[in-house]
Amino acid sequence: MVKFSKITISNKLLRYAPILLLFISVLNEFDFNYLELKYFSFNFPFVLIFYWSLKKAESLGYGFIFIAGLINDVVVGFPMGISSLAYLFICGSAAYFRNIILNPTLVKDWMFFLATILVVNTMLYSILILFFSFSLDYNNLIVNLIFTFLIYIICANLFQIYQKLVFGSQNV
Repeated sequence: MVKFSKITISNKLLRYAPILLLFISVLNEFDFNYLELKYFSFNFPFVLIFYWSLKKAESLGYGFIFIAGLINDVVVGFPMGISSLAYLFICGSAAYFRNIILNPTLVKDWMFFLATILVVNTMLYSILILFFSFSLDYNNLIVNLIFTFLIYIICANLFQIYQKLVFGSQNV
């Protein structure tokens, strides 16, 4: 006998919220220039992609992540495919970490996230400098890296609460 469950539109939207949030964040490319805070920026798509690829890999598809990277390249003005490469590398790192870790904790995730964004940013900006002759402000890059690292712990706790509410406690 088939059991029907009530799936409302709001439930579906809540289940697809990580994908929607990813596309909103790459379209918006938000920073706090509006508040006149010069040295405060972070890369929210890195946080979002790493967390959801690590904790619930099926919530973000690789195709959606690739398309989000292409959209980010158009919005930021990078050569096409650079952000997609970085985003997919983050997915691969999260999948690798998920498979090798025996006892996952938030602090271990956080430290591996730092290593991942260091490698991804080094790769991304090396390609931009060597092949495309971009000029970069290293102070902004370091500040972005530090705040992205610090924001991860806050976002991870919020995403954990969201995951418990939407998907239930057995999937956390």
